[in-house]
Amino acid sequence: MTALPYEGLRLLAVHAHPDDESSKGAATSAKYADLGARVLIASMTGGEAGDILNPALLQSPKATRDIAGLRREEMAAAAAALGAEHVWVGHVDSGLPDGDFENQTPPGCFYRVPDEIAMLPLVHIIRQFRPQVVTTYDELGGYPHPDHIKNHAVTMAAVDAAADPQAYPELGEPWQVQKVYYNQDLSAKKWITIHEKMTEAGLESPFADHIEDFRKRDAERVNWLSTRIDCVEYFDARDRALLSHATQIDPEGGFFSASRVAARKYWPTEEFELAVDRTDRPPLTPGVDFQESDLFAGVRRDDGSTVPAEGMLPASPSVDEYQGESA
Repeated sequence: MTALPYEGLRLLAVHAHPDDESSKGAATSAKYADLGARVLIASMTGGEAGDILNPALLQSPKATRDIAGLRREEMAAAAAALGAEHVWVGHVDSGLPDGDFENQTPPGCFYRVPDEIAMLPLVHIIRQFRPQVVTTYDELGGYPHPDHIKNHAVTMAAVDAAADPQAYPELGEPWQVQKVYYNQDLSAKKWITIHEKMTEAGLESPFADHIEDFRKRDAERVNWLSTRIDCVEYFDARDRALLSHATQIDPEGGFFSASRVAARKYWPTEEFELAVDRTDRPPLTPGVDFQESDLFAGVRRDDGSTVPAEGMLPASPSVDEYQGESA
């Protein structure tokens, strides 16, 4: 039997809540899993504080009586749809307060646990799974949710601690993660490009009312879209995973609105920001977008061999080259 190209490589995707893994980097996870890599999704919290966002389930006895249990079932279905493994880190969902996170999140929730304590389960997971690549969120959390912001801080602390042979020997043998990426699927640049392509095609853009705000955000952005993964053939798996989270996703709106259909047609990739690179390959040029097309580019395998510096995936098409799927 011929070995798949990514066998022996491991990707750990760290997310704040169940359903985040299906809306951020999901097609990338499905692609690497299909090509032989082990992909492990770590959910920091159980999503216990999540509201029921699907009108069809508002009267569901199970959803109203045991949303935490139902979200565990949803997460198992989503992981299966992506071909990924899954682990619960074990923290409690902080909810989304209207005001000050420090004073309005409940005691004992993920946001309120000190980083040096909150990271310990993740240190153990990293040392057991031994990923070459980890994905998480940037300093702003991707959007201002307390658990997403905390997810960034705890993941970065855990990556450092996992590599330290003097730190927490009871949590396993030290392991050095070679690359860390931030999910950047929701960049303003993406929505601007889709808007412009739709307008050029004479179509009504769902972003027209927000385009100036997007342009302002893109002009002021500090994130870096260093890496794009061509994964349109895995968008169906991504959508199946997202629909598995039935309490959180209304198939008639939200992620399945005109904006998502437009993204599927005009933007065939998922984006990441290279945050840590401990490989021996030549460094990327800081701030220049779309330089990579493979998260594993340059990493060392367990047997000492190295993935080529340019990666093993074909270069991702530019949005100008991509013609989109049929409407």
